[in-house]
Amino acid sequence: MLRSDFPCANHKKVYRLYREQNLSVRKRSKKRLRGERRPLLAATRLNEVWSMDFVSDALASGRRLKCLSVADDFSHECIDIAVAHAMPGSHVIQVLEQAARFRGYPRAVRTDNGPDFTSRAFIGWAQARGIEHILIQPGRPMQNGSIESFNGRFRDECLNENWFETLSQAREAIAIWRQDYNEVRPHGTIGRIPPAAFAARHRQSSGDAWQPTAEPQAAILLTPGPLSN
Repeated sequence: MLRSDFPCANHKKVYRLYREQNLSVRKRSKKRLRGERRPLLAATRLNEVWSMDFVSDALASGRRLKCLSVADDFSHECIDIAVAHAMPGSHVIQVLEQAARFRGYPRAVRTDNGPDFTSRAFIGWAQARGIEHILIQPGRPMQNGSIESFNGRFRDECLNENWFETLSQAREAIAIWRQDYNEVRPHGTIGRIPPAAFAARHRQSSGDAWQPTAEPQAAILLTPGPLSN
């Protein structure tokens, strides 16, 4: 992060100051998975695959929080983190429709087999929009490794470091973290630039974000409104 503003900074000096200030980054232990792994095919352009999954937390009162993370596999950009007390399939559809207003629809979405992603409403929405629904095998979370890795960071850096008293406070803090992740923090796999900058650069150079051409069925059309709590 310093390199973009201070290209001549010596890495040894930076590390010495880092140690003197007793700074540290928490290391997450790697879980060993047994059995056969099915490799993920790398996305080659924007909107080719959106991966999504849920992260659970709670308010100080003990009331449950449910966070839906949606990320673009190609740019590693966090498309949205929706926060509510409950999130049925209809709520998930509203989140994706709102995201598609600004980004277009993805070619495919990758999810686990949770009831929110296998409901008739969600499956019908994907079919009507011409979006392929990639379901991972039960008990194989690393088949959705991109969002698993993102959610691990989100949990460690945001949820575990904050104490939320209200739903609105949680939404505000999570939105700030998401903006920092997308627009400030460099990502090693995309040339050490922030995901939003990488996505903008790719749109300018190629303009090939995938968009379905099929018209949606009238029965599935939604008019997204304010997301419920």
